[in-house]
Amino acid sequence: MSALIEAENVTRTYGVSRGAFRTPATVHAVAGASFSLEKGKTLAIVGESGCGKSTLARLITMIEPPSGGSLRIDGKEIATAGRSVLRDLRRTVQIVFQNPYGSLNPRQKIGTILEEPLVINTRLKAAERRARALDMLRRVGLRPEHYGRYPHMFSGGQRQRIAVARALMLQPKILVLDEPVSALDVSIQAQILNLLADLQDELGLTYVFISHDLSVVRFVADDVLVMYLGRPAEIAPVEAIFEAPQHPYTRALLSATPVADPDARREQIKLEGELPSPFNPPSGCPFHPRCPHARKVCVDVRPDLVDILIDERYRTPTRVTCHGIVEGWIEGAGRPVDALGHVSA
Repeated sequence: MSALIEAENVTRTYGVSRGAFRTPATVHAVAGASFSLEKGKTLAIVGESGCGKSTLARLITMIEPPSGGSLRIDGKEIATAGRSVLRDLRRTVQIVFQNPYGSLNPRQKIGTILEEPLVINTRLKAAERRARALDMLRRVGLRPEHYGRYPHMFSGGQRQRIAVARALMLQPKILVLDEPVSALDVSIQAQILNLLADLQDELGLTYVFISHDLSVVRFVADDVLVMYLGRPAEIAPVEAIFEAPQHPYTRALLSATPVADPDARREQIKLEGELPSPFNPPSGCPFHPRCPHARKVCVDVRPDLVDILIDERYRTPTRVTCHGIVEGWIEGAGRPVDALGHVSA
């Protein structure tokens, strides 16, 4: 099956002025992301604040262009696409934002909010726009009478349902969900996640799900991309991430995730120091200043993304950027797989 999204070494940098007498700085927000996502699947992107998750979302939704690398959506290269192609692609990819209280215009009725994408992008008549809006309200679990109300008359969960409905009005193939449940109560989170799962099955949607909550990710994702300082640390099927994490950073994230079983015991991994500045990223592996397994090669050489075979029961190999995993000095490491699929001894 061909991938709907294909990213190869995608970068995004920003020039930042630091005053009249200082040299402008460059922020490396995304510094070499590579991944792919097939139709009907969910890719979760996780990591600490400042790791590049939301910047990657802006690149996928074409709010901003990549600074380098290759980003293909539905088979089309973003960097070389013309205006008409980009216009069509932006209908293919829609986004649901984190805060349902800030993403809806408080001065517009729900019907107007839902129909606005159709007014801008289609030639549908008013009756047709209204019919599609009412149908979408029904799909997200709201009632026809909600069409004429204002956002302040709804709860947070209902507002997020409206935001999802608006994102679906143009019948996209891909939804980028940027922390879609983090502002909601836990019970409401479950309702929204179930709604998203139902819509994915019903409409054949493909999701890019951005989150810092690994317990949510375990429920929704098919594959997980763990980001650190703008770079992939690990990419793997969700089962492999939770059952056999490879990268030391992934292991540290999981050790900090609460578990429901009070009798469960999990190794606690405490990372020293703070996330390095994207203005001046470390040499070699960006994680080496905080990594308990770091050696000299980690300081000097930036690791490549390498396929690792952990267990045949996982759908695909894990991809990881870590010298310790590839060279085997970190306990529990899988075995590298070469380009021909041969496993190292």
